[in-house]
Amino acid sequence: MISEKVLRPVPGLPMALFLIAAGLFGGWLFYTGARSETGGTVALAVGLFLLVTFLAPGLMLNQPNEAKVLTLFGRYTGSVKESGFWWVNPFTSKKRISLRTRNFETAKLKVNDATGNPIEIGAIVVWRVVDTAEAMFEVDDYENYTRVQSESAVRTLASSYAYDSHEAGGISLVSHTNDVATNLMGQLTERLAKAGVEVKEARISHLAYAPEIAQAMLQRQQASAIIAARYKIVEGAVGMVENALELLAEKNILHLDDERKAAMVSNLLVVLCGERGTTPIVNAGTLYN
Repeated sequence: MISEKVLRPVPGLPMALFLIAAGLFGGWLFYTGARSETGGTVALAVGLFLLVTFLAPGLMLNQPNEAKVLTLFGRYTGSVKESGFWWVNPFTSKKRISLRTRNFETAKLKVNDATGNPIEIGAIVVWRVVDTAEAMFEVDDYENYTRVQSESAVRTLASSYAYDSHEAGGISLVSHTNDVATNLMGQLTERLAKAGVEVKEARISHLAYAPEIAQAMLQRQQASAIIAARYKIVEGAVGMVENALELLAEKNILHLDDERKAAMVSNLLVVLCGERGTTPIVNAGTLYN
């Protein structure tokens, strides 16, 4: 692998002033030599013009959070990361790479989760280049490589978890977003390290069942919610009935045999667990008639 080598080239301002002065001096020499018809002076002026033309392409401006990757005759010579005005060997080829933090959203991918249900998933990845040599020379196109590997990592992630866990303590894409994001970060860091890319953040941005099963899964979720609600209602009703019987016995208000207790419990459960309001019936006879 090619390792990054950070360079600090020659400051560009002194070189630019030198080239301007050399150009002006060459122009003065050319004018003087042309008037006096002195061939040596004209030749010196032409030489100065050629020198300025040769050295000027070495001047370069490097913006903040930007790098220039330098190659000389096909050989990597280093990277300039410090912002400013610089001068390098004019034969050097300069490739610009942005070091700014960037982000993109993957396409909405259709994948089967760990239980085989088709789902749609997408993620947002925040990244930046940290090794310019690896980004330029280890992969063909580091931006496209980052995008493709991110989508591949999202597919792998989706197939590793269930969309929604129906068991207590189960990890799912819906209920454990932080764990899922940590897993995605780990996969992306491993995949993109060879391209000199650092992943700063990765999170799921879109998650849904595929359209063909969305309605069925919605009914399943509704059924699970109804069952959970009913369980809480019955649990509370049983506690209320138990409390009512204990209070009746404790205050000696009424003594019931087992059959009457069963009837009372049944009536109370119907009242407390019913979806609709009950209509009371007044018993005009005795407790047993």
